[in-house]
Order: sequence, then C-alpha cells, then structure tokens
Amino acid sequence: MWSAPEVVEHYFLETRCALLDIAATLDRLDRATQPGTPVEDPRVQQIYQALERLARRDTTPDRTERLLNLFSDLD
Repeated sequence: MWSAPEVVEHYFLETRCALLDIAATLDRLDRATQPGTPVEDPRVQQIYQALERLARRDTTPDRTERLLNLFSDLD
C-alpha cells in the first residue's frame, strides 16, 4: 500500500488532466447554451452531482462506487 505522498506523486498529472478535461467540457457546454439558461439534460445534472460529491472532503473512501451508482441510477 502506498503512502499519501506516493499516491499524489503517482496520480497527480493523470488527475489534473482528467479535471482539465471536465472543465473544458463544461466550458463547451456553457458556450453552447444561452447565458443563465440551465441545460435540462439529466446527464448534465448527474455530472454536477458527481462533482459536488467529489468535492466533499469529509467523505468515505467509496467515491468510485457512489459515482457508479449515481450514473447507474442506483443512488
């Protein structure tokens, strides 16, 4: 099992890339909609729900399972 610094060292660049990809997708979505008009697609709502769950620091280490459930409509 790796220590926390080892996990950060190993996965930081990959994680940063994934986050930048998410930000770029959200920027494209924003540019494709009228200002102030939310996108009604439930998949977009799932993305924002997933981001909110990931942003919580006081969570248990089962984030992957919870997101899989969210995207599978099991949550």
